[in-house]
Amino acid sequence: MTFNNVVVTVKNEQDVPKIRSLLLEQTQLSRLEPGCERFELYQSQTDPKVFILVERWSSPEALDQHRLAKAYSEIYKPKVLPKVDRTPYPCDLLEP
Repeated sequence: MTFNNVVVTVKNEQDVPKIRSLLLEQTQLSRLEPGCERFELYQSQTDPKVFILVERWSSPEALDQHRLAKAYSEIYKPKVLPKVDRTPYPCDLLEP
């Protein structure tokens, strides 16, 4: 399993509604992709410019395929990334 968490901060506050809409669209499409086990979108209560994507993929290859799919290649990469700062956090799940 592959876990990827991404913190996205919108550069210009005026872009927040548009970025929110695009990320919601991306989330819906990503959930339909093969290998997507979890794809959640959060918006910070303390700073509305900050969004957090919580992703779980069945394999590294599924995540690689995600980056070729419409959600990433037609929405996230060309429309969201130019207007945000992005910090990815690939993670390991720790369980007792």
